[in-house]
Amino acid sequence: MATALSEEELDNEDYYSLLNVRREASSEELKAAYRRLCMLYHPDKHRDPELKSQAERLFNLVHQAYEVLSDPQTRAIYDIYGKRGLEMEGWEVVERRRTPAEIREEFERLQREREERRLQQRTNPKGTISVGIDATDLFDRYEEEYEDVSGSGFPQIEINKMHISQSIEAPLTASDTAILSGSLSTQNGNGGGSINFALRRVTSAKGWGELEFGAGDLQGPLFGLKLFRNLTPRCFVTTNCALQFSSRGIRPGLTTVLARNLDKNTVGYLQWRWGIQSAMNTSIVRDTKTSHFTVALQLGIPHSFALISYQHKFQDDDQTRVKGSLKAGFFGTVVEYGAERKISRHSVLGAAVSVGVPQGVSLKIKESVHFMLNRASQTYFFPIHLTDQLLPSAVFYATVGPLVAYFAMHRLIIKPYLRAQKEKELEKQRESTATDILQKKQEAEAAVRLMQESVRRIIEAEESRMGLIIVNAWYGKFVNDKSRKSEKVKVIDVTVPLQCLVKDSKLILTEASKAGLPGFYDPCVGEEKNLKVLYQFRGVLHQVMALDSEALRIPKQSHRIDTDG
Repeated sequence: MATALSEEELDNEDYYSLLNVRREASSEELKAAYRRLCMLYHPDKHRDPELKSQAERLFNLVHQAYEVLSDPQTRAIYDIYGKRGLEMEGWEVVERRRTPAEIREEFERLQREREERRLQQRTNPKGTISVGIDATDLFDRYEEEYEDVSGSGFPQIEINKMHISQSIEAPLTASDTAILSGSLSTQNGNGGGSINFALRRVTSAKGWGELEFGAGDLQGPLFGLKLFRNLTPRCFVTTNCALQFSSRGIRPGLTTVLARNLDKNTVGYLQWRWGIQSAMNTSIVRDTKTSHFTVALQLGIPHSFALISYQHKFQDDDQTRVKGSLKAGFFGTVVEYGAERKISRHSVLGAAVSVGVPQGVSLKIKESVHFMLNRASQTYFFPIHLTDQLLPSAVFYATVGPLVAYFAMHRLIIKPYLRAQKEKELEKQRESTATDILQKKQEAEAAVRLMQESVRRIIEAEESRMGLIIVNAWYGKFVNDKSRKSEKVKVIDVTVPLQCLVKDSKLILTEASKAGLPGFYDPCVGEEKNLKVLYQFRGVLHQVMALDSEALRIPKQSHRIDTDG
């Protein structure tokens, strides 16, 4: 009687959502949900050949879900890795009599092995391109000096320095990694480059060591050693020793950092540096979900300074951050403020204004691009020096100019581009899942037909005691915002499936996507969905709108419709 289910069918089902139980559901809750759906879908209850065939498929799907969740071992794997975890390489060697905790540990080991194999194929390329721009002619020029010079009507803006660096990592074994890096720099017509090779070994869970070799045309050979060690669960130390060979002789250097976690979000650092620029530095860094705060004090040669900085992290989709800092020392005083924001899935754009004495005014523009597929990252940095003096006009244009440019670019270029990209991705996702969605739709329609008789009995029982009657229910994409009126509403009628889930005048939906519920399917893949329910309880109309993955319990007094209004 049983019809075999394909792997794709099983992989596209959420077992908890299918049974409408919590992820923490007890065996009794699972059994009750399973029995209820078995009574609904049992093939022997249907004489029509088409309904019988549809009931078989749904019955077997429910049975498969119950088999996985009722077994502690398979449920432990499913909870961590999903259905694909049940097919993970190495499952056949795990003993069935092991406890869920032991199975979790075994599968974590198997996953670590797979991750190690993946890591060996990754090079993690990282690069930085910095282009320094001298724009002081915009604010510091004397007009009378250039009146008789041909072509002097326009300010001269020039690139005075450039720096390019790149590095790649090559995992050799689970504990050894080779790192190759290089850089090129030029400033005012003079330039040079360097290349470095490092070999890092993880010696234990508490530490690692790294040997570094380098050479360049400006500096001679370099030999370095880095060591990291966890002293206690809350304290670690890092040491970096280096020998730089040059025409002036050997120049040794030593840097040691001792750090301690003061609390869950705060770390204190003590740094001692001996060599070319000897210094002692102490700092406290506090990083939370909404802010990042740093205070530091350094005593050294040639610079001693005090620093305080604060960054606020907005909890929005664009990951907006606003920051400001004050740095004062023997070199002068610098105030810096700025912001950064995510402009696409992979790119972050930031700008900062630096105002200082005697440095003057500078604008710093930065863009970071991250590629999750190969863990690559590229950073573009454009420091623009505007003036050597503290000119209010330079500060004003450095602050307002980037804001105006960003909002214009965001409205005219970025937003339309992202909207078009999102539509392309949604269209591609719809095309790739069209066959599966069609199958889900057919299964949902079949489930609704199978529910008709049960729903009729439930409604009769609820009406007899003035209980819970689902008048109308819709699931999908609703458009209520006037700014989105051009978007198309995509909803399906789920009145019957919800009424079928009513028991003792109560409807309880768990915290999971409702697309997996019996009689439901996803009408708008990749888009935000809601569930809207109009129901009657004790003869009074109620209405509620819930998010797709939001838990829902009805009836509730707060859902009552105020007929007086």
